Amino acid sequence: MIWGAPELTELGFLGIGAGALNAAAGGGSLITFPALIAFGLPPLTANLSNTVAQCPGYLAIVHGYRPELAGQRRRIVGLLPAALVGGGTGVATLELASPATFRAVVPALVLVACGLLAAQPRVSRMLSERRAAGARRAGLQVAVAISCAYAAYFGAAAGVLLLAVLAVFVIDDVQRLNALNRFLIMVVNVLAAALFIALGPVNWAAIAVLAPTTMIGGWAGVSVVRKLSPTALRATVLLIGAAASVYLIATSW
Repeated sequence: MIWGAPELTELGFLGIGAGALNAAAGGGSLITFPALIAFGLPPLTANLSNTVAQCPGYLAIVHGYRPELAGQRRRIVGLLPAALVGGGTGVATLELASPATFRAVVPALVLVACGLLAAQPRVSRMLSERRAAGARRAGLQVAVAISCAYAAYFGAAAGVLLLAVLAVFVIDDVQRLNALNRFLIMVVNVLAAALFIALGPVNWAAIAVLAPTTMIGGWAGVSVVRKLSPTALRATVLLIGAAASVYLIATSW
């Protein structure tokens, strides 16, 4: 497969947009994955190549979120095992299992995440009043693992799901939670990318174009996202989640 300058240029601009979108709560795959298929890549190759190409963008986003990550070392250490187990499960699902069932439930997962994020203050109070701290921690671990499994499997708007989980179970500023969200998604993305390079077909031409452009978009996007108020950030994430749900329902159901 040979791409000319027009295709490579278009893909580069799409990579910048995807990186910027990922700075809020993910969703960049909704831009680049369909583009790779439209340019002629098989769906599996497009999915694996897209995951590998997103890594530099997430690195730029996490670097920009360093002030909000300060003081969250204990949370990161506590949630990393669940994130890695979930990420490994997502890779195994993609490589070994039929994707039909998983694809069918993905739009519902994103819709539930939007509902959780919209109702987060009320849901958080209910959990705090009715459940012991140990049960909340266990619920957080399970929910993080499920979110990260989806992030490794496909990842479109996985950040919406993970941010909703963190917002429900962890009391903190939304920007700090989103920084934690972006960090965990980055770790899972890097894990999945390493395994995909070793196990599956990837297209290095697509990666060569998308990797630097998603980094540029991520760097620019996080500088804007960090300045949003909690209300504006929540509204932005909900908008991304709603758009992702419409896309996933249209292509999966």
